[in-house]
Amino acid sequence: MRPAHAGAAARWRPYAAAFSSRFLQMLQYRSAALAGFVTQCWWGGIKVMVLAAFYAGGQGGGSAMPLAQAITYTWIAQGLLALLPWGGDPEVAQAVRTGAVAYDRLRPVDAYAFWFARTAGWIAARVLPRVALMLGFSAVALPLAGHAEWGWQPPAGALAGVLFAASLLLALWLSTALVMLLNVAATAALDARGINAFAVPAVVVLSGNLLPLALMPDAWQAALLVQPLAGLLDIPVRLYFGRLAGWDALGGLALQAFWVAALVTLGRVALARTLARLDIQGG
Repeated sequence: MRPAHAGAAARWRPYAAAFSSRFLQMLQYRSAALAGFVTQCWWGGIKVMVLAAFYAGGQGGGSAMPLAQAITYTWIAQGLLALLPWGGDPEVAQAVRTGAVAYDRLRPVDAYAFWFARTAGWIAARVLPRVALMLGFSAVALPLAGHAEWGWQPPAGALAGVLFAASLLLALWLSTALVMLLNVAATAALDARGINAFAVPAVVVLSGNLLPLALMPDAWQAALLVQPLAGLLDIPVRLYFGRLAGWDALGGLALQAFWVAALVTLGRVALARTLARLDIQGG
């Protein structure tokens, strides 16, 4: 008789293999990562200059967020740009167009978990090289060039750094859960283009990518913090700066975990219904 842990490991092996194979596949696209990094540096520089002018004009929100934190927020946001759920997984969209999605119904695995693992590998492999390059540029190269005030500042402390890392892991799962909803919508509609077009504006504004949520009107702050897209960028950065500390920090992590669980549950139900009614295209 095999030990229980051996059986559990065997059950998880297909999903771990799906994650690692997609992760390693995407890491091969080094030119795309470098091109994305250069583009993100360019736009990051523009956003930093706009923020500097904004604060110089006395419109920086006072104690809401100092300029140094707003600049660091911008570099973190640029480094994590690929983490945001801009659209569904292109591999799923192609499978829907060609009819290859039928194979996912025949595999002896949980379809949702298999897609989730594969999508998480796709997102992680796109994020890690770019955030490493952005960290090297804005936290190392800029200070060495004498422009430390325009660079990526360190976290508020060691604990803030640990909480930030934990929050980023939850953000990866949260982003994957959101992409899975886009995947399900693309499968149901048999086309991902319209779904993706609706996702982009909401992601840009509500994640804090366009503007730190702390700089938005005070009356909006409670609603902005509890909505799911805040867990992609804004909550991790608040933990990084120590703006969420103690029980508030645990509350931020719990809020991210809640949205992961809620969106995964919603995605599972939606995928099961979609696959049950799916008309296979292609041949």
